[in-house]
Amino acid sequence: MIDLSQLDVSSPASYLVAVFVPALDAILPVLPSETAVIALGVATAGSWDPRIAVLVTLVACGAFLGDNVNYLIGRRFGPAVQRRFFASERGARKLAWAKGALDRFGARIIIGCRFIPGGRTVVTLTCGLVRYERRSYVVATACAAVIWASYAFFIGRLGGQAFEHRPWIGLLLAFGAAVAISVLVEVLRRTRPWRVLGLFTSHRREDPAAPDPARAGRAGRRS
Repeated sequence: MIDLSQLDVSSPASYLVAVFVPALDAILPVLPSETAVIALGVATAGSWDPRIAVLVTLVACGAFLGDNVNYLIGRRFGPAVQRRFFASERGARKLAWAKGALDRFGARIIIGCRFIPGGRTVVTLTCGLVRYERRSYVVATACAAVIWASYAFFIGRLGGQAFEHRPWIGLLLAFGAAVAISVLVEVLRRTRPWRVLGLFTSHRREDPAAPDPARAGRAGRRS
């Protein structure tokens, strides 16, 4: 259980958690990196110490480091990575999804996978496997790290400020909100409602009352 009293800005443990948990979570996704970062936000909710900016920066650096280590692992040890992570039928489906998403969305899926449960490890390893362009990958993972670190930390601060004297309730509230957002992202990924909206819009654009140019031309020739 996380001891919130040990995660103050004056505690060295806070800075170690900020760097190492987000970094290791990329390789060992069982580590609760988002929970740990939210807990940092809750623990510092009552403070405006400038060292908070250092904590957020370290969280982003840790996340960036983990993503790029995964890329190097996928690129250097491709066959071993495929056997370890993608050999099963389920793993093969994940790999196929990640490759398709990279082809279709590029850097956007590298940023978005941060909010897809289990997506970070799959996408970052796949980027290494397919030798995704390194400069674009570095830029995308830097953006993803900053967005995710700010989001997780400040959602924790909001929970902590709402329950300043009962920080565990604030932690649970913030964690619940983060889980709800992740579930929503996953539901949207699976259902893709924008496809239905696109089909509906395209049908609306077609005017059934409009004359068919080919048919009008044939009628003109007959006359």
